[in-house]
Formats: sequence, structure tokens, C-alpha cells
Amino acid sequence: MGPRATLVPVRHVIALDVGGTGMKAALVGPAGELLHRARRATGRERGPDAVVEEILDFAAELRAHGSRQLGEPAAAAGVAVPGIVDEERGVAAYAANLGWRDVPLRELLAHRLGAPVALGHDVRTGGLAEGRIGAGRGADRFLFVPLGTGIAGAIGIGGRVEAGAHGFAGEVGHIVVRPGGTACPCGQRGCLERYASAAAVSEAWAAASGDPEVDAADCAKAVESGDPNAVRVWQHAVDALADGLVTALTLLDPRTLIIGGGLAEAGETLFTPLRDAVRHRVTFQKLPTIVPAALGDNAGCLGAGLLAWDLLDTTPTTPEEPT
Repeated sequence: MGPRATLVPVRHVIALDVGGTGMKAALVGPAGELLHRARRATGRERGPDAVVEEILDFAAELRAHGSRQLGEPAAAAGVAVPGIVDEERGVAAYAANLGWRDVPLRELLAHRLGAPVALGHDVRTGGLAEGRIGAGRGADRFLFVPLGTGIAGAIGIGGRVEAGAHGFAGEVGHIVVRPGGTACPCGQRGCLERYASAAAVSEAWAAASGDPEVDAADCAKAVESGDPNAVRVWQHAVDALADGLVTALTLLDPRTLIIGGGLAEAGETLFTPLRDAVRHRVTFQKLPTIVPAALGDNAGCLGAGLLAWDLLDTTPTTPEEPT
């Protein structure tokens, strides 16, 4: 017989992280080992229905790869998606970048794969990975805050991430830090993400420098070289961020505060003044350990794998094979 007769089946799950323009995926073994990795475009330029089909096709390809190369299909799948996610019902409720509304993604994927599927919010899923196997490893309470185009958050409690009653827990970017300030697309004025996201710093530095092509990374470099305008812009963002984070830690009392996203790539140019600013603002609160995220843009995919394995721990029945 051929080589397939000697193939030892490897139990594994599918991990899929859906972004605004691309998808990252992996087949993940029981110890978290990445057995196969792949990327694919979402096809969003063809509309939301095409995106859903791309996700389903990609998942089916990953299942087929597992059957072919690992001796058996994936036992489960975990999928992280952006926007508003109803994790309990398995519905991708809304995503501005992808254009979809109320997509029963968990049901669609489970039918295509013939395996149980967990659906998660991208930031909360990335936070799960950072908390369990990344920068927050060993912390029973953590807050993960990525500073990107906007600012989101994931509240870690005892090895899981809290979604809230309606799926909005952790939206620290919409804490109002400057009442009556800059208008936010959410409808409020003065939201944290309008002052301390990577996008906000890029916008402020472009205005201050007179160069529309610069971004937050350029601002950080100018801070490091001692440019007083850059220092002013940077400190303005750090102060707003500290105000928002102190509000969050007053409510949540995390043991570890994990900062990720594009702005965190500035390293100690961000973390040294941020730790000082938070320290100066706390009174009775216990100061959490403030650390950079460890997993980078792999966090969502790794977290999706954790969701899938968690599902197997709580799913006693074997799903039917797809027809």
C-alpha cells in the first residue's frame, strides 16, 4: 500500500483569524504546535457574501489538508472575526470593513466542516492568547489593550475573556477622556481612541509637522531624536492614554496590563512615559504590571486555536461527517 497506510493520525484543530483584508490560518496540535500555516485574501471587494464564501472555502481547504497530511480532519475550529460578534449565538453581527450583517458564521462553518466551531471577537480572541500563552501568562486577571486604528480591549478573568452581556465588554477606546473634545464616529466626543490610537497620533503628527505622509512610527522616531514638537504630540497621547487606562484599572483591577498594536512597537519610547503617567495618576489603586504584547499579529490566530481546543474540552459528542 502507499505511504498513507503508515500515516499516524494527528489530532488537531483549525484556527482562523479573519481581518479586514486578509485571513491568517493554522492547523494547531494539542500542545499548541503550529502544524500548518496559510494566508488568503478575504475578497471583500466582491461584497460580504463573497467574503463568507471565501471563509467557508478556506476552512474546507484547511480541513482537506489535515485529512491529507495529518491523517484525519480537524476535530474542531476556532474563528476570530472583527466587528460586533454575538459569541453565544455564533453570529457575526456587523463588521464595517467587511460589510456583513447577522451572518450565522458558526452554523455555516460547522455544516461545511462537520465539526464543532467556536466564533470569537478578534480582539478578545487575541487577548485570550496574550493572557494564556503570551505576555499575561500566569496572570489571573489581565487587561489587553491594542493601540491600532482604534483602541479596543480584552478583559481576562481566570483563563477566559469576558464578552459582557451584549458583546461590548472591554471597549476602553470609547471611555471619554476629554469631555466635549474631538468627535468620535461612535457619536460621543472626547473618546480615548481619538487621542491615543496609532491613527490619532499619526493624524496629530501629520498636522504638527506639516507632512501628510508621516505616521505614528515617524512621530516616535522624532521623539527619540528630541524633536520638541514630536515630544509634545507624543506626551499629549500618553496623557490621554494614561487617563483612560486608570479609569479601566479602577473598574477592573487587573494584575497585568498588556499593551499591543502599532503604537506599542515604539517600545520604551511609549512604555517608559506611560508607566510614569499611570503611576502618577493612581491613588488607592494597585498599580498593575504594564507590559508589551508578546504575540504580535499572530495573537488572533493563536487565540482561535485556543477557542477550538476549549470547545473540545466541553463538547462530549463527536460531530457527524459533512455530507
